[in-house]
Amino acid sequence: MNTNDTNSEKANFIDHLARRMTWPRFFFALGLIVFWTTIIFPFYWMVSSSFKTGEQMAGRAPVFVPTELRWDAYLELFDPSPEYTRYLWNHVWYRLLGGYNIQFDAPRERFQDFGVNVINSLFVAVPTALIAVILSMLGAYAVARLNFRGKDFLLNSILIIYLFPGILLIIPLFAMLSQLSQYVGVEVQDNLPVLIFTYLAQTLPVALYMLANYFRTIPDEIEQAALIDGCTRLGVIWRVTMPLAVPALVSVAIYTFMIAWNEFLYALVFLNDRFMFTMPIKINAIFNDPSPRMEVVMAASTVMSLPVMVLFLALERFLAEGLSAGGVKG
Repeated sequence: MNTNDTNSEKANFIDHLARRMTWPRFFFALGLIVFWTTIIFPFYWMVSSSFKTGEQMAGRAPVFVPTELRWDAYLELFDPSPEYTRYLWNHVWYRLLGGYNIQFDAPRERFQDFGVNVINSLFVAVPTALIAVILSMLGAYAVARLNFRGKDFLLNSILIIYLFPGILLIIPLFAMLSQLSQYVGVEVQDNLPVLIFTYLAQTLPVALYMLANYFRTIPDEIEQAALIDGCTRLGVIWRVTMPLAVPALVSVAIYTFMIAWNEFLYALVFLNDRFMFTMPIKINAIFNDPSPRMEVVMAASTVMSLPVMVLFLALERFLAEGLSAGGVKG
């Protein structure tokens, strides 16, 4: 009797599910499963693997949930001691003011000194984003508002750089910078400002294109009224255009920040000193170690991913508006 009741309940549940499962709901559920397995699960695997042991990572059977949260991989990347904190502050001072470079004597045999690489990435990504926003804002305003011959051709031709892969442009760019360094007296390799320049060459075209299309959606009458009231062109940009273009400016800033934060190829070519490595190069060095520890690689990848995710989630509303308006050609 109990078996028959159980079978009846299963049959009723299947019939109820079949009646409710329409084709649109089926495809929605299928798309949701694909989304979770291709996007969310790899991120979960990266974060959970950073808390696993080396044995769990190397085992044949996959461990989906770590038995305990082990911080060994993160302790190999960072040292929680006050001495290491002072050492990192000294590295910040060294990057900002050109002070003395000191080394940290790690108490452990294996210590990656990943905090230095985080600081190097910040000193590359933040200036790249700020400079790209300022330059692209001025250039996009000129294209969108000023009348000069060939401005449409100029706006469209700057995107030609994206027809070529980055590896094709890196050789002539490196040769050009090497020739300029002989006259300026600046080393090309192991020089973070030079790396910032190369990132600007990659990000400025799209940033200018996005902002120019966004500026065209701003009514010209508002700026004309400000000019009649006595504002200069720079005053109009500062007092009128910039407040109205905040979503686009935020989108450009996050876009250029992510490019510089995650970029690998140009950093690999221009940086040779491990003390100058950005995070992608350091993660690659850990991965290619003769005795690689994948849990440390996953921990470093987690540290690298979290700031961009937090930045994206915090400024998501600006991104949605800025990208949608900037993507429509005016």
